[in-house]
Parts: sequence; structure tokens; C-alpha cells
Amino acid sequence: MTYRIRWIVAGLIAVFCAAATPLMAADKITVFAAASLKESLDEVAANFSREKNTPQVVISYAASSALAKQIEQAAPADMFISADEDWMNYLDTRGLIIKESRSDLLGNKLVLVVPASLTIDGMPSLEMALKDLPQGGLAMADPDSVPAGKYGKAALTYLKAWDGVAAKVIRAENVRAALAIVARGETKYGIVYATDAAAEPKVKQLHEFPAASYPKIIYPVAATKTAVPETTRFLSYLKSPAAQKIFAQRGFTYLIAR
Repeated sequence: MTYRIRWIVAGLIAVFCAAATPLMAADKITVFAAASLKESLDEVAANFSREKNTPQVVISYAASSALAKQIEQAAPADMFISADEDWMNYLDTRGLIIKESRSDLLGNKLVLVVPASLTIDGMPSLEMALKDLPQGGLAMADPDSVPAGKYGKAALTYLKAWDGVAAKVIRAENVRAALAIVARGETKYGIVYATDAAAEPKVKQLHEFPAASYPKIIYPVAATKTAVPETTRFLSYLKSPAAQKIFAQRGFTYLIAR
């Protein structure tokens, strides 16, 4: 093969690879999702992937704050589902999501949990439980950045309890990490979402925080600017009756009207 022909062949291969790359990427949709969504979103994704000619959905779970920062640093994500509007807004203002694809998908509630094995004499009020908090007695997601922690701090501030408990808080990297601390019996109380409490048999819900005590919990969803075309199919599926049923069974409030 002559030198000229070798260059022509190499050029054709390069063109072919460039054209083939989007097709290969479309075999998979990568979703970055808030940790509290794990059981329900895993089930929704599995059902979607079983449908004919659908790509595989690969999900990375973590705190919304951590995921947003990863996307900002060019992590390969096609879709982002945040546990609050702040971190979705963070990506939006940086031009990293497709605005037209954004919608508010789910809602949740905030609760106080204890280890399931813990015996409590009587039923202390929410205020009394927080008043008698021992050192290191409350696990919650980091209130400075993680949505569940921010909601929790807002609720405690509303109840005029934050100043008294702030130094006693065990800060976790995300809400599921806080849940695990309580489940292991390493702390007396934990602040998590109602859906987290329902997903973990080793904890039990003690109180639900008043709805007025914290901002409305909203899970917005959007495709990223680097999303593969098939992402729109999974976005649509998330809004389907089949997905709605799964989220509702797990305790989420479904915000998209049909």
C-alpha cells in the first residue's frame, strides 16, 4: 500500500469512527441522581431498559451538590435529578442543562427517625426530642450544601432548635449516609426524607416535621447539554403512569400532572 493510499484509508477510518461515536454512546444513558432516589429510580430504570430497543440506563447516586460539581467538571452525565432546585439552578446558570427539558418531577417529606431497635418510653414530642439531644445524637446530611441537610437545618431553625443542636450534629456526605448511621445505632436520631425511612427496616419514623418548617422539597430533572438523543426517551418515561406508580409506592409525591 502506497503512502498516499495509507493516508486515504486512515482518513476514512477517522470519519467512520467520528460518525459511529454518537451511535455507540446512545446505547447507554448516564443519569446522575440524588441518593434518596435509589430504590425507586433503580426499579424505573430496569423497567425502561426491558422495553424493546431501549438503551441501558446507568445511574450514579450521591448528594446533589457533589453530582452538580461533577457535571460542572465535565463528568459524562446525560441527565441530572437533583433533590432541590438550588443545585439544578447552579447548573442552569452555567449553561450546563437543556432548559427546555427541565421539569419538577417529585416531592418528599422530612422526618425524624430513630433506630428500630431503640425502645422509647412514651412518645416525646418533636420539640422535646430535640431538646434532650445528647452530644453526637443527631445524624443529618451536611446542612451547608446537601439538600436534605439544608431542609433539615431550615426545619430546626423554624422550631428554634438549631442553635441548641448544631454542635451535636453528625454531618454525613448525603442523606443515605445519615440514614445508615442511624440504622447502625450510632446515633439516637436522624433527619431524613420520609422515603428513606420507608426504605430502611432498621429505622423507624418518630415524627414528621411540619410542612411549614422547611421549603417545599422538589426534585427537578433535566437533560444535560452533552446528553445523547435517547435521553429524551427516558425523560418521557419518568413522566409515564408506570413510573408514577413506582415513585408513589415508594412514598414520593408525583408533581407532574397527567
